[in-house]
Amino acid sequence: MSEVRVRFAPSPTGFFHIGSARTALFNWLYAKHTGGKFVLRIEDTDKERNTEEALKVLIDGMRWLGLDWDEGPEVGGDYGPYFQSERQSIYDDYLLILKDKGRVYKKDGALWFRLEGERYTEYDEFHKAEVEKVKNAPVIIEDAVRGRVERTEERDFVIVRSNGEPVFHFVNVVDDIAMGITHVIRGEDHLSNTSKHVELFKALDAKVPVFGHIPLILKQTGPGKMSKRDKGALIEEYEQRSFMPDAVRNYICLLGWNPKDDQEKMPIETIIERFDFDGVNKGNARFDETKLSALNAEYIRELAISDLAQYALPILESNGIDIASIEQPYLLKVLELCQTKIKALETLFGYIHYFFQDTYEFDAKGMQRIHKGVDPKVLLNEIMPIFESMEVYSKDELEAKLTTIAEANERKLFAYFPVIRMATSGLSGGPDLLPMLSVMGKVRVLPRLQSFLEKL
Repeated sequence: MSEVRVRFAPSPTGFFHIGSARTALFNWLYAKHTGGKFVLRIEDTDKERNTEEALKVLIDGMRWLGLDWDEGPEVGGDYGPYFQSERQSIYDDYLLILKDKGRVYKKDGALWFRLEGERYTEYDEFHKAEVEKVKNAPVIIEDAVRGRVERTEERDFVIVRSNGEPVFHFVNVVDDIAMGITHVIRGEDHLSNTSKHVELFKALDAKVPVFGHIPLILKQTGPGKMSKRDKGALIEEYEQRSFMPDAVRNYICLLGWNPKDDQEKMPIETIIERFDFDGVNKGNARFDETKLSALNAEYIRELAISDLAQYALPILESNGIDIASIEQPYLLKVLELCQTKIKALETLFGYIHYFFQDTYEFDAKGMQRIHKGVDPKVLLNEIMPIFESMEVYSKDELEAKLTTIAEANERKLFAYFPVIRMATSGLSGGPDLLPMLSVMGKVRVLPRLQSFLEKL
């Protein structure tokens, strides 16, 4: 078997849509699975929309998802240029081939591709039956995903506009031929174009590639294909929200592909090994950010603490924390304490900020709750001697001494927890309290309890 060569051919518009990312990813996976080549080809003929900034959004998004390419921009290769705007001479050569075969004619200023049957004039009575027979013959597409598809291309179509710009159908096919593309994996919405493309491949005496049309991605609610205006549609949004790129990539793999055992969280090496056309669904896939978020939380929970620290430091710094003053062992202990509770890195600062700053806002509803039962000032006065006398706040010793005080005052141990948590964090929820106090230590906890008592 000859080497598999697949391509992703986006038009850079300033957005990297999740549907485009899925197309890129499926091509990348198939290339990795087969040991083939993944080509990035840029359709940049729209000079108004296809800017350097737009290209950067695309490149950065692919890099963030971990999608490297074997040929294309920033990499090079033997089949360049990899920008359509630089390939005009190649299009001219292939257009000449079609002209020499009598398959091109001019009408209304544009150049039209003549279907095989149209070689004969409708006034040629001798060939009229043959003309009709060829014109109505269906194009057979053995689609790797959808199976046998029949399409009839009944009308000639434009391949070069009146302003001299070649049309998508023409350049797409020419580039696939010139770059030796063996498999075309793209969205189902392109299936309607495929008969045109097959006709062009045949007219240029080129081998028709294997087509695989993958299902559409539907928006989260209601009917219709997901568009760039829908919530959660853009890859850069997940990067800005500090999602784990591996989690986003893993989830996109599941949009239209099924490993057949209902397994969802998989390392990329396993997905590469198992990915093939027989696992691609025919039915459309519905995007679900809740599932993506749940998968993202799983990835966070399984991170090595040292890796989680590398994500946490820039988040802390961007929120005004002097990270140079943070001792690494303390940071790692904080993250170990909180890792299982953090569902998204975008919420990490809100969950751990009080470990690194002595001033913080107090949750209003939480403050109301601690005043509903026993006077919080009374509770704090009962336990302050414990925190003042202990030098090291070990979880077990805190629990033992607080239990003794609780029994002496005919209370339950947990009666003290809400006011202690509010005083030391400003929040009514968080990691397990006693381990939290142990990590924070006397140097942080005692001054906060004293300050809160004064406020009360």
